[in-house]
Parts: sequence; C-alpha cells; structure tokens
Amino acid sequence: MSDAMTLQGFLDRWAGDQPHRLSVATTILQLAAATIEIAELVRRGDIEGPLGGVTGKQSGADPQKLVDVLANDIVIAAIRKAPVAWLASEEIEDAVAITPGAPLAVAIDPIDGSSNIDANLSVGTIFTVLPAKTSAEDTFQQPGTKQCAAGFTVYGPYTSLVLTAGDGTHVFMLDTKRGSYIHTNGPVKIPIATREYAINASNYRHWDDPVRTYIDDCLRGREGPRGKDFNMRWTASPVADLYRVVSRGGIFLYPGDLRDGYGLGRLRLVYEANPFAMIMEQADAAASTGYQRILDIVPSGVHQRVPIVVGSKSEVDYVVRLHKEPHSLGERSPLFGKRGLFRN
Repeated sequence: MSDAMTLQGFLDRWAGDQPHRLSVATTILQLAAATIEIAELVRRGDIEGPLGGVTGKQSGADPQKLVDVLANDIVIAAIRKAPVAWLASEEIEDAVAITPGAPLAVAIDPIDGSSNIDANLSVGTIFTVLPAKTSAEDTFQQPGTKQCAAGFTVYGPYTSLVLTAGDGTHVFMLDTKRGSYIHTNGPVKIPIATREYAINASNYRHWDDPVRTYIDDCLRGREGPRGKDFNMRWTASPVADLYRVVSRGGIFLYPGDLRDGYGLGRLRLVYEANPFAMIMEQADAAASTGYQRILDIVPSGVHQRVPIVVGSKSEVDYVVRLHKEPHSLGERSPLFGKRGLFRN
C-alpha cells in the first residue's frame, strides 16, 4: 500500500486553503499524534507500569485508572501544539484554557473502556472539535450540530481511527512502520438494517418497558414480530462496539435505567455521545436518546450524561417508535406486530 493516502494527505486535500479547515486539520493531526503515542502505551501494557491500577479518583462511573491519567497527559501535550483555546476531558473536572483566542476547542475521553485494560480487551479514545467561544461554559454548551469534526480510535489487534469532518465518515489504520494513519475505507455507508445489537443484558431488570420490548422482540427471532434472528455483541468498550457498527452495521444501546446514578445513562454527551452521533449520521445511520436526536441536545454541562441508541437507521427508528408510541409496546405480541392484524 505504498501509494495509500495518509491522514495528512487526506486532510490536506479536505482543507485546501480555507483558514478554518486548516485549523481543524491541524487539530485533528495533533490528536492523531496523541493517539499514536497512546496506542504504544496500551500495546506495552504493564511493561509501562500497572496501567489498570486505580488512582483513587473517580472517572465517570468507574474508578480512574493509571492509563487514564497517562493518556490524558499525552493529549494535553499534543493539544498545546494546536489552535485550541479550551480543552475538556473526562479526566479533568473543569475545562482548562490552552491558547487564549484560538479558534477551536477539544473535548475528549482519553481512554474509553479503561475498565477493560487489565483484561487485554480493546480500549480507545473519543474526541470532538468545536468552535471556541469566549468562555469554556459557552463553548461546551453548544449542541452537537456545531461540531467541526469528531473521531474515535480503537486500540485492538490493530489501531484504527474513525473520523468525520462533516464530509462523510472515513476509516484509517495505523501503519506502525510509517508511524502514520492510512486511509482504508470511506466514505462509509452503514447498512440501514441489521441483525446485531449491543447492550449490557445483565441490566435487563432495570430497563424501562420500551428497551425491554425491543430486546424481547430481538430475542424471539424469526418467530417474533421482527421475523429474523439477531445476534448480541457486547464488549463494555463503546469504541469497540461502535467500530463494529461502522464496519458491518448494527445497533448499540446504553439506555438510562433504574439503578442509582444511571437514570440518564452512562455515556457523556459532549465527548462521547455527540462524537458518536456525528460519525454515525455522516455514515447514513442515526443516534437518539429514544426520544430526541442526540445532536439537537443543548448540553447543561461538560460532563452531562445521556441515554444513547445509535446505529443502523431502521433499528434506531424502531426503538424510537417504541418510546414515542405507547401502542408500539404491543409489538412484543405477534398479534400486534408489524405483520399482525392491527399494524400495517
């Protein structure tokens, strides 16, 4: 693949001589450089120290791990070389100023799925690039529709980067010999229909009826109202589950539930749900809370949580219908299903 397009070449072509795009491209390249360094850190595992060791602080819903702290330090060092005014991170309580007056801001989860690090399962990085406002508060309370770019990496058998700058979703793979990302797929078109779903089924008893109904319908397979068999996939690393959706279609659900602290779900709106939503919509898929398009939500804070249903459009639409139309709950009964007597 000696003639393959690098991320640098891809962004050069996309940006042209437009100042705003050049700033976005520079920021993406610095973030990519950070992820290459993080990929090496993850690859070396405990040779670098007890990466899965707990620091004693909370990071989201899980204890903060050493790998979270190290990855966050790598990101901060890289972002200081980009035209970024504000940085928000899952590992920092409040957004921090980087370069006052710069045109852009970054919000990031440096290590998504860090609870899996000591089990040698895939983890990743999620980021969004936003236009900077005068204050950090105004900057990170913009809805997802204002994102300039969004991406996530997966540190798995190979390191991949899924990226959109508002002109389609593209996939890049890290060429460790060159030390650069190579374009391998895109623009991605996620299939509208699927037979795969990802959800933590151990929380079934805590879900609201619409989510239970959806999963029940999937579990009943070809004998149920969906008329086809489904497979469940769940890794507990959203980046890995979403990469599978990008690669072959599917749906990922992390709903709110009845557990303490989980009423609004677990994923953070600004630096997890919004980037995922932009990437999915740019690939002809969809992202919703069950009631509302993710990208339309105005954040109330940088660490706000939100339920998320994201992936193949027909499946997301089905889940939304179960939430919004009370009679749709009857779909768990074949009599009231799509092919039954009372539905068209």
